[in-house]
Amino acid sequence: MLTKDRIGALLMLVFCAAYWALAYQIKILPFQRMQAFNAQTMPLVLGGAGVLLSLAILVSPGTGEKLDVRGYRWGVGVAMLGLMVAYGLLLTPLGFIIATTLFLIGGFVILGERSPLTLLLASLPLVFGFWLLMTQGLDVYVSPCPITVKAECDAAVSDMREGFKALRGMFDGKGT
Repeated sequence: MLTKDRIGALLMLVFCAAYWALAYQIKILPFQRMQAFNAQTMPLVLGGAGVLLSLAILVSPGTGEKLDVRGYRWGVGVAMLGLMVAYGLLLTPLGFIIATTLFLIGGFVILGERSPLTLLLASLPLVFGFWLLMTQGLDVYVSPCPITVKAECDAAVSDMREGFKALRGMFDGKGT
């Protein structure tokens, strides 16, 4: 009998099996092949665990609850999917900070938040904090600005990076 749990488990089984299969196609460098943890490790573990858990739900005895799709907010789900697609398309032209801020504000509005102050206070610190973590903490380049002002923005980011290096030097006892 198809219940909502089994339909969900079947969908997760298809997704996790595809994810698991694609994880084997992740390229790793020759010296990484014999390491215990490399770029393939977590995708393989997550895909395998998802397949096993999905199969466990499919073969377990069900509760007999029939599938009822009424009462769900399907419009919200479709709007969020559309917002995610728009975010992916606008990330490069608008840059990380603007695109992510618009994505979060749009998501909050779709979910029902209307206060402009709350929208800004919930999105801007999160966006800037995550951008700083990626660029300064993890040293991953994430373009913060739109393509049209990229040169000026990269110069400002470079100046900021130098400031962070000096700050790190002060905390490491090296000074500048």
